[in-house]
Amino acid sequence: MTNELTDNDNERRLRVLDIVRGTTVDGPGFRTSIYLAGCRHACPGCHNPESWSFAGGEEMTVAQIMDVVREEDFDVTFSGGDPMYHSEEVRVIARKVHDMGHTVWLYTGFTWEELQKNPVLAQVLKEIDVIVDGPFIQALKERDLLFRGSSNQRIIDVARSLESGKVVEWRRE
Repeated sequence: MTNELTDNDNERRLRVLDIVRGTTVDGPGFRTSIYLAGCRHACPGCHNPESWSFAGGEEMTVAQIMDVVREEDFDVTFSGGDPMYHSEEVRVIARKVHDMGHTVWLYTGFTWEELQKNPVLAQVLKEIDVIVDGPFIQALKERDLLFRGSSNQRIIDVARSLESGKVVEWRRE
């Protein structure tokens, strides 16, 4: 995988369930949340089981998604489904979002440790500011948790974690 973007990257396609503009529930401040189709984790009690199908939503190009992101001009959150099943497209969009000066959050059912072991997924992390990792576990559900559904999920500061070689949890400034 190359880290450089090409003109062809704008034509990459992925399945989008929804793009929520101006939300405040998927990370700090106003955000554009991009919900991608497809998840194999199938967590019991998932708040969005309709996102599991990889055929859900509508097909969009990276360019179409970026048109919405530019129009809204907010930080971006990827959710789903699990965005890591669209790793290359997420990497491209995240790079473009960073080029605009915005931050990128990503929700995934994979743990940090699983992502680090997979060379393709580990490359995506370099373009993400914060991940919320781990599967939703219904028995660990807590309504008052900040930006996550169950207490096993961590809000991870990616740059600090990569730099230190261990998980560094994100803290609200």
